[in-house]
Amino acid sequence: MVSRSYSNLLELAAGGGGGGGGEGPLPSLGRRRIPRVVTASGIVPDLDYSDDDAASAASSSDHSSAHSHAPRERAIIVANQLPIRASRRGGGGGGWEFSWDEDSLLLQLRDSLRAHADRADDMEFVYVGGLRDDVPAAEHDEVAHHLLEGFRCVPTFLPADLRSRFYHGFCKQQLWPLFHYMLPLSPELGGRFDRALWQAYVSVNKIFADKILEVISPDEDYVWVHDYHLMILPTFLRKRFNRVKLGFFLHSPFPSSEIYKTLPVREELLRSLLNADLIGFHTFDYARHFLSCCGRMLGLKYESQRGYIALEYYGRTVTIKILPVGVHLEQLRSVLNLPETGVKVAELLKQFCDQNRLMLLGVDDMDIFKGISLKLLAFEQLLMQHPEWRGRVVLVQIANPARGRGKDVKEVQDESYAMVRRINEAFGQPGYQPVVLIDRPLQFYERMAYYVVAECCLVTAVRDGMNLIPYEYVIARQGNEKLDGILGLGPSARKKSMLVVSEFIGCSPSLSGAIRVNPWNIDAVADAMDSALEMPEGEKVLRHEKHHKYVSTHDVGYWANSFLQDLERTCLDHSRRRCWGIGFGLRFRVVALDPNFKKLAVEHLVSAYRRTTTRIILLDYDGTLMPQTSFGKSPSSKTIDMLNSLSRDQNNMVFLVSTKKRSTLEEWFSSCDNLGLAAEHGYFLRLKRDAEWETCVPVTDRSWKQIAEPVMKTYTETTDGSTIEDKETAIVWSYEDADPDFGSCQAKELHDHLESVLANEPVTVKAGLNHVEVKPQGVSKGLVAKRLLSIIRENSLLPDFVLCIGDDRSDEDMFEVITTAAQDNCLSPDAEVFACTVGRKPSKAKYYLDDPADIVRLIQGLANVSDEMHSTMPTPVDAADTALR
Repeated sequence: MVSRSYSNLLELAAGGGGGGGGEGPLPSLGRRRIPRVVTASGIVPDLDYSDDDAASAASSSDHSSAHSHAPRERAIIVANQLPIRASRRGGGGGGWEFSWDEDSLLLQLRDSLRAHADRADDMEFVYVGGLRDDVPAAEHDEVAHHLLEGFRCVPTFLPADLRSRFYHGFCKQQLWPLFHYMLPLSPELGGRFDRALWQAYVSVNKIFADKILEVISPDEDYVWVHDYHLMILPTFLRKRFNRVKLGFFLHSPFPSSEIYKTLPVREELLRSLLNADLIGFHTFDYARHFLSCCGRMLGLKYESQRGYIALEYYGRTVTIKILPVGVHLEQLRSVLNLPETGVKVAELLKQFCDQNRLMLLGVDDMDIFKGISLKLLAFEQLLMQHPEWRGRVVLVQIANPARGRGKDVKEVQDESYAMVRRINEAFGQPGYQPVVLIDRPLQFYERMAYYVVAECCLVTAVRDGMNLIPYEYVIARQGNEKLDGILGLGPSARKKSMLVVSEFIGCSPSLSGAIRVNPWNIDAVADAMDSALEMPEGEKVLRHEKHHKYVSTHDVGYWANSFLQDLERTCLDHSRRRCWGIGFGLRFRVVALDPNFKKLAVEHLVSAYRRTTTRIILLDYDGTLMPQTSFGKSPSSKTIDMLNSLSRDQNNMVFLVSTKKRSTLEEWFSSCDNLGLAAEHGYFLRLKRDAEWETCVPVTDRSWKQIAEPVMKTYTETTDGSTIEDKETAIVWSYEDADPDFGSCQAKELHDHLESVLANEPVTVKAGLNHVEVKPQGVSKGLVAKRLLSIIRENSLLPDFVLCIGDDRSDEDMFEVITTAAQDNCLSPDAEVFACTVGRKPSKAKYYLDDPADIVRLIQGLANVSDEMHSTMPTPVDAADTALR
């Protein structure tokens, strides 16, 4: 049910008012913006922009003045939870009170953006997400209205049962453990895949999409979706608005392909993410794993485009963003300035430093991936191996409440408490407790005070997407003048800090001055603690200064501004591309291509075919007349009959242009009387049956094969699934059946190796899709097309119909030649030219057909037309037959 706080799209489409109860329009989510949703081309067929303009003219004067100014940029930030704290007024039935959640990253990114190019002043932010509290259905409209008006927040109200199956079910039992490398090997380990939980996940993502649709202006707004809770939301949005400007950022790790592909709905999630324009990750490792999954499961290749990693997905460019999130500097500094922070610091100094104690600090959630028990074991090892630290070093472990729930959380808690007791009993002394475990919720200022006093911060999670604790610690240790006075530091004192961080957390790559450890190696972590305590003061200062420089310049505002800039850049060409959706359900995707690229209409082709008299038809074989994936490549009798019917028409000159061997083509098409053949990338050309093969370029020495083939054999022996194909004038190394990542790596190495050893030979080395090819220089299918047109022009013929069909990169050369042939006076001035590729993809061809089956039906249709039009009357083409023979 649509809340009364939103404009009613159906009423707007009908020309009526939106909202309910006569309420005035919202300042920036009002009816001026919403009509552009319902009048966008292809959404409401009977409406156009003139209707929208008329409605605008009839609206209030406020609307008219608003139209005179360009609308502000707007970002719709979507996450599982809104950056809102809610509480019951009066402790019960007195309504609701709301306030901003200052700890929420979503709020921090908006506030921190003010320091970056004044973007926050130019951009409006709207939040879509859920509330932590259950709101009765009767209060939904009132709460939604209040949040939208007062906070620019759009709440998604979920029934308690659905929310539990979505969040605690699929998100926390399926995705979260798997993304942290925990396989459900038994029902106790995370839980087996449950289709009902997956359906709940899909339903919730659909609810989020519906809420976004109520407020979005798709031609103007940017949508930024956050984290694994909403991984299929991009599909729902892209299906509704093909050109939506959509970014997604994953705040958790993305696992390796070996882990990820165990997920039964792996492809659905991948394809949904690829419906975004920009996909963000904290580290290159996470992005690399995602790209590997796309390559292994979807066959997609990525490339670097001027420093940006990009995937081509059905004509759309999906950009990969790698940048870790930062902290909110202004918030941290303001907390450090609080009087209560200074009081707490003084209290901790008295508790630890005045007792000649050094504090090691850990701040972690109480869950299975934070490595608290491993940290305690390492600290125990430190005290066992270094008696000098007994009585001097204290580990303060702040244990935040776990975000999930279940048996594993209880086990972690019990194990941690037991270890703390054991260590304190073994190494405790009167007035000295080695481990202080704080399991109560702390105020933020209290945590910052612990940072200020701690000699070293330990973050040893076994797997974590992005942990901001080290960044917060560095800023706290930098301090301010007030805290320097409490700590007894002079104005010229240089600050210091030490970090021991796990290799498996997202912030680790950006903290090059930290001591990085494998948290599973207890001895190594214990040694790292000792090194951090023993390190000279000067080195601690240098490490701190390096960290502070990075953290202070790469804050959350820098991260958000960089992401939004890249999203804007990625979406620049949206309006210039033709977009349409294909696929059903979660396999939906959008094809985006050049506006002039369209499907070849059979009626249009046949009409041109009937009214022309001198026709050239150029056909590729593999992937065009024969599916690329077919094991048996020889043509069927039906294909032979079809080509015969087409080539017997005396108005037609039909040529098969293939990369097959000359002998193979002669064997397969020996029964085709008038079919011309071109083999080996245009190197040989047979114009008619029983005619001699002509060379398009002078025959060259093929001794280079004796150099290239042994090199290829070496790589074939070391790359399982790779093959070598000798094509008479070319030689190809293919890794189509090899491991995609290893094959690609080997192909790059082979390419460089061949270029080196063949540097003085008249050949070119080219890397294509799943293959590396060596062939004579200047040889291509484009050369075939040029040679054919040249022969025909020499015989005083100007074709008025050209059809060229192919499916891969080598055919693009033919498309380029025939589309420019009229300018070179090789075609009739009014010639009909049809360059057609197989599949909807970027191409120099103007037309496409979906698959080889469509091509065969098209050629068969032309053959049938030829049979109908067949005549024994001589035609102008007869005069060329003798010359071509």
